[in-house]
Amino acid sequence: MSSSLSIIIPAFDESARIGKTLREVLAYLGEQPGGGEVIVVDDGSSDGTTRVAAEFINAHARERVEGRVIRVEPNKGKGNAVRTGLLAARNTVAAFFDADLSMPVTETPKLVEPIRSGQYDIVFGSRALDRRLIGTHQPWTREQSGRVFNRVMRLMTGMPFKDTQCGFKAFRMDVCRAVVEGALIDRFGFDVELLFIAHRAGLRMLEYPVRWDDVAGGSVSFRGGLQGFAELRQIRQNARRGLYDAAIARAREAAARVKDRRALTGDGDEIESDVSPELAGQRI
Repeated sequence: MSSSLSIIIPAFDESARIGKTLREVLAYLGEQPGGGEVIVVDDGSSDGTTRVAAEFINAHARERVEGRVIRVEPNKGKGNAVRTGLLAARNTVAAFFDADLSMPVTETPKLVEPIRSGQYDIVFGSRALDRRLIGTHQPWTREQSGRVFNRVMRLMTGMPFKDTQCGFKAFRMDVCRAVVEGALIDRFGFDVELLFIAHRAGLRMLEYPVRWDDVAGGSVSFRGGLQGFAELRQIRQNARRGLYDAAIARAREAAARVKDRRALTGDGDEIESDVSPELAGQRI
């Protein structure tokens, strides 16, 4: 597995802060031995996000680090933007980050190293597992609604996770491509849907606590949050109708191929990692 990393940044009307975000992400990738790529997916912005992002990438090109901007029109939702970026990723490990970088980019190893070490197929950041890592909290009402959403999510999907909505998730794409291709929800509930398909496929998943700070100016509205509850029902209905069955089967087949390849080649499918043994070896 290559040590290069693809980072996807879904963006909607983010011209004011996409430059700062790209500066930090490009600097981080430039410091990594394998380099990587950053893909900004502009979800139909009206404020020049595409232009600002493209100009910044062109002006701050780095050796072994590539940058691209993909524009989607009209606005279709964060879920569609994330899927577009993940399916365009050129590296085996791909992660998506919120444009506000509420999780510092220096937390990235927590997500990608357990995948690189061969332990997991999906690792996602969590604010709920260790709330001591939260610096600036969301408003009280937002936190409470998030807890209610999580309780309903667990009841309706059967998944045990504490925080599916943290906008930082990493995927082993040779296993998870089928999961991404099989997802149908374009907006708030897309995180749950991706994890649900992967969970049903029996993929190796890790929820990991990360440092996080609420950043003002996010685009999630109260109406969007309410829509998330309707999308939980939609996920369950989709599952009952068998709409995820083909994606689940393909993901299982891909995971089996990777497992067989590891059995044949020993550790050849993994890469050297300086991550701590506690992180690389942690299992659910």
